[in-house]
Amino acid sequence: MTRARAFYKDTLRLPHLFDAGPSLAFFDCGGVRLMLAPPEGEVRGTPVIYFLVTGIEETTEALTRRGVRFFQGPHMIARMPDHELWLAEFRDSENNVLALMEERATGRI
Repeated sequence: MTRARAFYKDTLRLPHLFDAGPSLAFFDCGGVRLMLAPPEGEVRGTPVIYFLVTGIEETTEALTRRGVRFFQGPHMIARMPDHELWLAEFRDSENNVLALMEERATGRI
C-alpha cells in the first residue's frame, strides 16, 4: 500500500483524500473517488482507468520525467466525425493498467 499510495499521490499527483486503516487509500480522480485496496478473493484482470488530458504528448513526457514507464506511447486509436481519440498506456506501481486519453479536435464535422 505504501508504494501504491506514493505512486498515485507523488507520481500522478492525484489529490489524496484520506486513508482508512493501513490498507485503504482514497484519492480524487477528477471528481471520481478512487479507492486503493489489496486484492481480495479471485482477481481476474484489471480495470483500466482513463485520464482525460489535453496535450497527450506533453503529459506523457511530464509523467515519464516523474518515473512513469509507458508500455505504449501516444497513438491514435480511432477517428471520429469531429475528433481523433489518442491513448498512451502505462502501469501503476502495482501493475494495474492506466491510460492517458485525448480527444483531439480535427475541425471536421
